[in-house]
Amino acid sequence: MTDTMPSAAPCIRLGEANRGFCGRINAIHVGEETHGEAAPEIESRLLELGFVEGVEIKVLHEGPIGRDPIAVRVNDTTVALRRREAMAIVVTSSN
Repeated sequence: MTDTMPSAAPCIRLGEANRGFCGRINAIHVGEETHGEAAPEIESRLLELGFVEGVEIKVLHEGPIGRDPIAVRVNDTTVALRRREAMAIVVTSSN
């Protein structure tokens, strides 16, 4: 007899998600490529806006040029983010 575990949904960066994406935040991980802004400053700003582990998130809108910025719903609040900032947010799809 073999136990089969359901496979976990793959994690992606919120900056890679398309309009209509629904999921949960797994982590905030600010990489080195922050275009002049300090990583702790970006992480702090995201946390202050409500981007914390376990929160449900939905991509509502994408900008017309390069799909930037994106509008996301987090904690019943709509927030606009640049894709490069959204790349620091690791999410799992609930679709």
